[in-house]
Amino acid sequence: MDRAKAQPGPLARRPDNSAFKQQKLPAWSPMLTAHTVLPFFFLVSLLCMLVGTGLLVTVQRTQEMKMDYTEAGTCNICYEKRKNVSLASEPCTCKVIFNIEKPFKGDVFVYYGLQNFHQNLRRYMDSRDDGQMVGRMRNLKNPTSYCVPFARDPNGVPIAPCGAVANSIFNDSFTLSYSEPGSPSLRPVTLLRRGIAWYTDENVKYRNPKTTENQTLAQVFNGTAQPLYWQKPIYELDPSDPTNNGFINDDFLVWMREAAFPNFKKLYGVLYRADEPFTNGLPAGSYSIDISYNFPAQFFQGRKLVVLTTLTWFGGQNHFLPIAYLVTGGLIFLVAVFLTVIWWKFGKDGRNMEE
Repeated sequence: MDRAKAQPGPLARRPDNSAFKQQKLPAWSPMLTAHTVLPFFFLVSLLCMLVGTGLLVTVQRTQEMKMDYTEAGTCNICYEKRKNVSLASEPCTCKVIFNIEKPFKGDVFVYYGLQNFHQNLRRYMDSRDDGQMVGRMRNLKNPTSYCVPFARDPNGVPIAPCGAVANSIFNDSFTLSYSEPGSPSLRPVTLLRRGIAWYTDENVKYRNPKTTENQTLAQVFNGTAQPLYWQKPIYELDPSDPTNNGFINDDFLVWMREAAFPNFKKLYGVLYRADEPFTNGLPAGSYSIDISYNFPAQFFQGRKLVVLTTLTWFGGQNHFLPIAYLVTGGLIFLVAVFLTVIWWKFGKDGRNMEE
């Protein structure tokens, strides 16, 4: 019998004298030398530079135009009117005229943008009822406490959809028109307003309450109130398309996906390219946007924008990642050069650092 096992005390708990339990198995560790490390540094630097240059060239191919319409054109009248809470429910429309010098080729995406609007606050993001959003009737009539103070209206009627996120939905609307050269008439620019939300939002995360064969969506939502600052109930958001109402309305779904930063843009529509002269995109010329001005931005000292842009496989006009690659590649190259100089001066001939 093994002597360690026969003896009581700590020796009795000693692992077996095997290569595995005594951690004597052979191991491999790289030998880091100047001939292996320095080429690796230069190679990584080159790869970062190539990727950054490629992404930068790709981003430069996109076209983008931002228009701040908060007080632009005739919108200054609506801006002043929205300062008065008593006049907030009165409709107000304005027009912004702009020119496109260089044609926007390919698919053109129209976004609305907000500045200084913080959708990433925790209490704001939690102010919603996910049970409502998937069509549960018990949550429709009894909103969760997370929605307070936007759970019920002053008469005690449950709000659908409840919560601060839904209550603050962006409700400006845009009508884009094009003026052909030499023609005083305006041609409407058609925008595709369906299919702009994420597939998982429309088909998984959000669902309308189930209806019977002879039951309408308005009857399902009977006994609920619209959010305090909404102009229409949830089942009438899109009167022209009954399938685009309720919790699966595209504009509602786009808004409910909160932005990570205070300055953001959200998709409003995509250019319909089947009609002339928009088959190749937006031609150069004069354009105007008729705006239904509803969303008040002065209360959070924000700004409102309309953004026209084209996209590539990389996305929109975002220079952060290309610049990050180029800066990282440059820093790695400087480190590689510094290490090369140290090696050339102290280690090339086999001398150590103390000589």
